[in-house]
Amino acid sequence: MSDAASEIARLRAALAAETARARAAEAEVVQARALASCTDAMIQELKLEIAKLRRDKYGVSSERRARLIDQLELQLEELEAAAAEDALVAEQVAAADTTSTVRAFTRRKPVRKPFPDHLPRERVVVEAPVNCSCCGSDRIVKMGEDVTETLEVIPRQWKVIQTVREKFTCRACEKISQPPAPFHAIPRGWAGPHLMAMIAFDKYGQHQPLNRQSERIAREGIDLSLSTLADLIGHICVALAPIHGLIKRHVLDGVRLHGDDTTVPLLARGGTTTARLWTYVRDDRPWDGGVPPAALFHFSPDRRKEHPTRHLAGWHGVLQSDVYGGYNDLYLADRSPGPVRSALCWSHARRKFFELADIKAIARKGRSVAEEISPIALDAVTRIDAIFDVEREINGLSAAARHEVRQQRVAPLVHDLHDWMRAERARMSKHNPVAKAINYMLDEKGRWEAFTTFLEDGRLCLTNNAAERALRGIALGRKSWLFAGSERGGDRAAFMYTLIVSAKMNDIDPQAWMADVLARLPDMPMSRVHELLPWNWKAATELKRIAA
Repeated sequence: MSDAASEIARLRAALAAETARARAAEAEVVQARALASCTDAMIQELKLEIAKLRRDKYGVSSERRARLIDQLELQLEELEAAAAEDALVAEQVAAADTTSTVRAFTRRKPVRKPFPDHLPRERVVVEAPVNCSCCGSDRIVKMGEDVTETLEVIPRQWKVIQTVREKFTCRACEKISQPPAPFHAIPRGWAGPHLMAMIAFDKYGQHQPLNRQSERIAREGIDLSLSTLADLIGHICVALAPIHGLIKRHVLDGVRLHGDDTTVPLLARGGTTTARLWTYVRDDRPWDGGVPPAALFHFSPDRRKEHPTRHLAGWHGVLQSDVYGGYNDLYLADRSPGPVRSALCWSHARRKFFELADIKAIARKGRSVAEEISPIALDAVTRIDAIFDVEREINGLSAAARHEVRQQRVAPLVHDLHDWMRAERARMSKHNPVAKAINYMLDEKGRWEAFTTFLEDGRLCLTNNAAERALRGIALGRKSWLFAGSERGGDRAAFMYTLIVSAKMNDIDPQAWMADVLARLPDMPMSRVHELLPWNWKAATELKRIAA
């Protein structure tokens, strides 16, 4: 062998050794993360148990102690879900890397009691073999069966499904034949897909924390602890990750996005801090674009501009949003792969004038309408409403038709509004509230250009209402769930809101969709997972209904 060939062989061996070490190190990190998550969950569970024991020992608890127990339960919920995610990822890594020598660990799983005897049992018998799997002989007889019980729910009717796999022995060769166990959405499959979808949708779609769900289910005769439900949420997030990834790719493939964010209280030492949930919405229905709508959510512990910059890294197009400086890095000329173009929201601009011209609101405050109403603000609202009236007429038309109408009817209104605002502002003090509302649209360089971008492109919307509608459920739910228990919990909420809001935008029941996806996903090859996306699932369901 030549020197060159020997050197190549040596380098290949060295590369293989380094790759093996890298895989082993990655597996070690995953195992360590899973062990840490499980330990945190165990500590929190013990803290909760101690708090409850102290309450029992020292009599009726104060309101403050009751709130502390609620807080501990929410923290435990988030930690249990995180532990389930990390443990499942660790199992997947260990299964994929057969050469790894990573030390295994046993996770302290929530204790699950046997299913109540009063629940009806439905036997689903897996089709039995007709020939011996070893020799092919048809001389096989049943010698027993294995039964896997899965808890399932039909709206407010609980039952246990028994999946039966009959065993047969061959008279010719004495070998045992048995059909393989069916795949489940989660390992060991103790919970059915409808139950999993209900728990997830009630938590994130109906804003019912898991401790309240556990109490409600217990009143129906089923004992499912908070830890058991939290463990289930972690498994659901792992199972639905392929669907989330496809929705994310679909949203970021759009050339026009709506962006917005809302506040989320985040649990911290001594109270809460103000975190954020961000949404990026792809919705081409206003210009009949033909592409299904979807929403992508992200969580961050604060509102620094680095977050939207990271969320939209690699994306290029038009971002419709409010006037928020955190998006400014996206608009830089030297940004890669190119600067994002800004299109600002006219609803936000009109709102500032409307607050100064809202006769009913002023009357409710007990002040004189004649003294408090601003005629200039009222005039501004009237002028802007005329633009909105034309936009309502062209909603749903093609981009070319919208552009033509805007050039003929909307552009003159916009230019007249611009000249009128400049003239009125010149006669006002800079401290006048109406002047501040005008400056919102005209003050900074390039802002008016961003407000008028919609005139040049029929695909753009006049407002950012699509993003605000996507965030509406979160704003309504804050009164129920009060705060996010951890940053991991916030990320998990963003994950689930992406699925639920995208389903709602396509006019389908999120719970029914998730239940069907969880049931079909384990047996579906990756090349066909896109069939389970909300819009594809809806089309297939409608075809089945028509055929039936």
